Amino acid sequence: MTLNVVKLDEVAPQPWRNGGGVTRELLAWPNADDWTLRLSVADINRDGPFSAFPGVRRWIVALTGVGMDLGDPFNFRIEPGMPPYRFQGEYAPMCILIDGPTTDLNLMIDERHASGWLRRIVSDNASTENGLWLATCEPPSVDLCGIFTWASITLRTRRNSVVVPPRSLVWSQNDVRDWRISDIAGCWGFQCCLSAVFKSAT
Repeated sequence: MTLNVVKLDEVAPQPWRNGGGVTRELLAWPNADDWTLRLSVADINRDGPFSAFPGVRRWIVALTGVGMDLGDPFNFRIEPGMPPYRFQGEYAPMCILIDGPTTDLNLMIDERHASGWLRRIVSDNASTENGLWLATCEPPSVDLCGIFTWASITLRTRRNSVVVPPRSLVWSQNDVRDWRISDIAGCWGFQCCLSAVFKSAT
């Protein structure tokens, strides 16, 4: 069973077509050309509209900077420390920086093939006594599971143990039981459950 670690600083930035920022793609599953799940970190340097992704559920988290305002139809402010903001990808709201550049974490899941979520790992959904991340559940309900962490953590599963560096993603497609982490500060966890139709196609 494999725990995959992807370091943000080792991923080459890809510039946006509109020149408004760059994106570092940490995970595109099953592949970059036809993904069902995509996790990335973006540096937003100037105001501009989001790209539209019809049929895709999106989550966004502000990591650094002051944050951003999303325009119509949401009219919502996103700041560091807030829970992930979820919205449908067919909307392409205007993004207006509050006070200078910001960095954000983005999760996208194609709802034609899968369902899932992104949430911050805090004391409400983790046991601070033994480090157990209680959000995980038993297979076959979960097909992919991962944590993006801003600080260094030690992750233990039933089969593996790995030290995850700061600003990194750790994920697995087949080792998703009882993830235990040594520190719950600055961590965001995600899970993805594939639909029966998509499973039969693969």
